[in-house]
Amino acid sequence: MPQLTGRAPTRRKACALLALAALSVAACGAQGQPSPAARPLEAVDAQITGGAVRGYRESGVRVFKGLPYAQPPVGPLRWRPPQPTPAWTGVRDAQAFGFDCMQNRVGWDDTQTKLATSEDCLTVNVWAPENVTPNGPGAPVMVWVHGGGYVMGSGSQPVFDGAALARRGVVVVTFNYRLGRFGFFAHPVLTAENPGEPKANYGFMDQIAVLAWVKANIAALGGDPGKVTIFGQSAGGGSVNQLMLMAPARGLFRQAISQSGGGRDLWPLLSADRPGKPSAQAIGKAFAAKAGLKDEDAAALRALPAAKLLGKLDLLNQEEATYSGPVVDGALVTGSAAEGFAAGRQAKVPLLIGANSDELGIIPGFLKGMIAGKTIAHIGVAEPDLLAVYGSKAAMNADLASDVSFVEPAHALAGLAAKSGQPVWLYSFGYVAEAKRKDWKGAPHSGDLGYVFDTLAALKDPPAPADQAMARRWADTWTTFAKTGDPNGAGRPAWPTYDPAADLWLAVTNDGAGPAKSPARIQGLSALRAPKPTDATTSKPTP
Repeated sequence: MPQLTGRAPTRRKACALLALAALSVAACGAQGQPSPAARPLEAVDAQITGGAVRGYRESGVRVFKGLPYAQPPVGPLRWRPPQPTPAWTGVRDAQAFGFDCMQNRVGWDDTQTKLATSEDCLTVNVWAPENVTPNGPGAPVMVWVHGGGYVMGSGSQPVFDGAALARRGVVVVTFNYRLGRFGFFAHPVLTAENPGEPKANYGFMDQIAVLAWVKANIAALGGDPGKVTIFGQSAGGGSVNQLMLMAPARGLFRQAISQSGGGRDLWPLLSADRPGKPSAQAIGKAFAAKAGLKDEDAAALRALPAAKLLGKLDLLNQEEATYSGPVVDGALVTGSAAEGFAAGRQAKVPLLIGANSDELGIIPGFLKGMIAGKTIAHIGVAEPDLLAVYGSKAAMNADLASDVSFVEPAHALAGLAAKSGQPVWLYSFGYVAEAKRKDWKGAPHSGDLGYVFDTLAALKDPPAPADQAMARRWADTWTTFAKTGDPNGAGRPAWPTYDPAADLWLAVTNDGAGPAKSPARIQGLSALRAPKPTDATTSKPTP
């Protein structure tokens, strides 16, 4: 399969950069989780495939939290595809979030919840407009995939509250999926058992299981299973890119939104080594050895305590020698998103894709030169060629890491999608809250989330009227796309579909929004990252 880059920065390096950015972003992060018990709840019942559930009605929205979409992946179900939930008797309470999936929370990131963590975490949360009739003509559905580098995050983070979007006439679904070694792990003894089952990418399998659950159940909760939009940011955006390529996800959604999702990641192969990178199975064996397992069988691995599997994984500490992250398994994941889109294998659905204007720009200035140097080494492009594109070393140091990780991959995927004939809209989100304009020159990584969900009130810095106005417009744009397959709407600047020849994206700035030519440096970077005819990465890897 053709590969659009020589070498991409490792996911570990990208996560380290994001962690540094988060040190600043977290300063405007979410406040503490509201307690359901602290508010008066008006009960509302529904019947889904497992049985009766009881949620609540609040401010014109029906809310159901903590609904199981699969059995707890514990004991013999650890490192197995998600299994259907058995039916229950009576009415199941759905008025509080379930457990977050196993993860280490870090003190510098207060966007996370304070909920307990557990392996028993495979739950969904649903916000539905009050005026839609269950099992009637349903509302369009938006299924959110959270980010967090595949090691952190949850669907219950306050900034992801779906009520504001639901009041716009859509059903919002958030969920948890397995993270870290619980969600992405390979070992030869696990590969050998249960022939025919997908391997290693259990977190992605969970995401597909949620989409299947939505298809089976969302009508009972007021949604239209034929009008599903998947959307996600960071690792969630990367997941959206991959879901567009995964055969089992085909037909489970009709539109997609990828926010800061990258797309050029070179994940480890399942059983074969890449140059300089061991296979996922070799990494799994290294973990088993470090864990002290002498008899490496599936039962012994599954008997390991959850704390041992968790280790100290977080965005700053990726434990590269013993944690693989997502895997090119050859079945569910067959390569990078860029490879798949270049081959035209993606679902040809309406796509909204983009990145923030200054994803990693808030990294301290004294580190930018070092990070740019590491980025140059990882992409395998000569520094003089990059200097010709950026014009100066200062400009290159300021933008290269952001461009390589997020902006240029989104631009590349948009171009490939457009060439495949699917409608695609490309954006650059650069709006900065008034309280941050002295510190930030553009929108950093995750700086768009409160605007997408119209949840700025969940952030520490009180929003200015202009911030609230932007949140209303941006959330309107997302929900309009979910309803119609086109982000354009009354009162907003026209947003043309992406055409590589015109190369226009929607540029959102503090001064407004409108179509603009993407920066010349992005086109130049794409040209430098294009594979050469003799590039070994153009051959299909062996998982």
